[in-house]
Amino acid sequence: MKKKYKCLVLDHDDTVVDSSASIHYPSFVEYLKIARPILADKYTLEEYFEKNFHPGILELFTDEIGLSEKELKEEELFWREYVKNHIPNAYPGMREIIADFKAQGGIVVVDSHSVTENIVRDYQANNLPSPDYIYGWDIPAEMRKPAPGTIFDLMKRYSLEAEDILVVDDLKPGYDMARSAGVDIAAAGWAHNVPEIAEFMKKNCDYFCKSVDELRKIVF
Repeated sequence: MKKKYKCLVLDHDDTVVDSSASIHYPSFVEYLKIARPILADKYTLEEYFEKNFHPGILELFTDEIGLSEKELKEEELFWREYVKNHIPNAYPGMREIIADFKAQGGIVVVDSHSVTENIVRDYQANNLPSPDYIYGWDIPAEMRKPAPGTIFDLMKRYSLEAEDILVVDDLKPGYDMARSAGVDIAAAGWAHNVPEIAEFMKKNCDYFCKSVDELRKIVF
């Protein structure tokens, strides 16, 4: 069992931990009850996944729901407070992949739209090996996915080439980031079964993994 890449760039939500269904979607619905009560029952979990996939959560809030700048800040505070009190479970098998990869000298990086302190908490709560570096929501907006800036920073930070890196992500922003940076991407297809998402990721990603076990076969 030998690793094929030097660095794994792991998305967090719905890739390492099962969080949208248990945390982010309920938080979204609860905030709509406050800010846009008429829309509180409009979006199903599947539709929430679809909107996160395309056009993206910020575009959903601003272009479709019509939140103002003030409301966006209020929503973020509401979401941060909700996440503080809810810890998602890691998918079975992810701990072993991370541990085995690091044991072989591999670099594990988290690149996520979640807040860094919550990512650290989730790794600790699920007894996951600590990542070597985290790019969370706290970084400048222009660096966040789908922008490739974090990958370029990672290459410089750890003296890596594009072929050394595998991104693992369940949504299009991760795909866009990987393609813009010229690195491989494995689609995490175990969190949901939304046809639009699965079809796009199967067609465009280097790998499509329906299970964590399938990811393991790619990584090693």
